Amino acid sequence: MSSFRLQIVTPDGSVFDGEAEALRLRTTEGYVSIRAHHADYIAALEIGTVSVTQNGETRDAACGGGFLSVSKGEVQLVATTFEYAENIDVARAEDAKRRAEERLAAAQETKDVEIATAKLLRALNRLSVAGKEAGGKEWIQIQFMKS
Repeated sequence: MSSFRLQIVTPDGSVFDGEAEALRLRTTEGYVSIRAHHADYIAALEIGTVSVTQNGETRDAACGGGFLSVSKGEVQLVATTFEYAENIDVARAEDAKRRAEERLAAAQETKDVEIATAKLLRALNRLSVAGKEAGGKEWIQIQFMKS
């Protein structure tokens, strides 16, 4: 299978820099699959799962948003956060979920609701990618379709 150069960076530094065969992720317009020889493309990313296929093996990661650029056969993913499933601290994500739910329940202002909802979506996404949230992925997808 053909490959392409993929770079994944976050504010903390480089997460991946190498050859990949496929990249699947959620943009603000829906899911996109990138493969070798993809047309030039740019898109904003939603909170969601990113799947990276390299050497025939696929790894899932929780992505907290960002943007994607495909230019001249090279792909750059700039993410606000990016964690491979095996690196997710489940206890920390569960704690973040609990705090976000409490903040959402107590929210009075629209801005507080928006912030709490974003924090909850990030926590649920991390738990879903880690395989620890029953129904989490479906709930997240439904929420994104509503926004």
